[in-house]
Amino acid sequence: MKVYLDLILIINFFYDFILLIAVGLINKRIINIKKITIGSFIGSLSILLLFYDINNLLIFIYKLILSFIMIIISYPKKDIKYFINNLITFYIVSFFLGGTLYALNINMSYEHIGLVFINKKYDVNYIILFIMSPIIVYLYIKHNKYFKNKYNNYYDIEIYINNDVIKVKGYLDSGNNLTFKKKPVILIDKRKVIFLKENYRIIPYKVVNNIQMLKIYKSEYIKINNKIIKDIYIGLTDSLGIDGVDVLLNNKLLEDI
Repeated sequence: MKVYLDLILIINFFYDFILLIAVGLINKRIINIKKITIGSFIGSLSILLLFYDINNLLIFIYKLILSFIMIIISYPKKDIKYFINNLITFYIVSFFLGGTLYALNINMSYEHIGLVFINKKYDVNYIILFIMSPIIVYLYIKHNKYFKNKYNNYYDIEIYINNDVIKVKGYLDSGNNLTFKKKPVILIDKRKVIFLKENYRIIPYKVVNNIQMLKIYKSEYIKINNKIIKDIYIGLTDSLGIDGVDVLLNNKLLEDI
């Protein structure tokens, strides 16, 4: 069996370089290409294991130590929490990328008849690694940021109104700036407050180049993540259009949360 050390070194270096860049992008670190290059080169030294007959435990310890060194060199000068966050992100992206590449390789290198898989006698690992790896990591980072930004705006809400308490899930909507008497108006799915019948007002409400009339109620106060906020109006709407959300919070509440 021929082993091309130069090719393995390049592949390992390329793989580690992508992972370290991903750590910086996801955790919003200052990316120093020179330090990441050094860290990637150190990571590629794992090929030295090819020359030794050692057990799996020692291989694991060796790679673990190398990953510590890679992170410390690439993103230094911070506390232990900073290091651990970087290390965890490194492994999460590594597992995701490795698993995805493996799945793609299986699907492209094998064909199956029923439950029997047959090797097509060619391997696409190198092609997948150099072409697909950056794309896979980019999609992972983009998806990660989307969910992080989205779910950071979810809040547990308690609305106190007419001696009743409504416990719902709220979402901070940057586009909701609706006010009444200079007080913010939050929007709630009217199915959550079917008991509200009296003491309401009607105000105009602009929705996508159209003016509608909105029924609003004055609440005693609301709790957002156990923080009390007073002088809030509750507007009733048919549908919010956001999965798992009952209340659209007002953008003016951002500084109060």
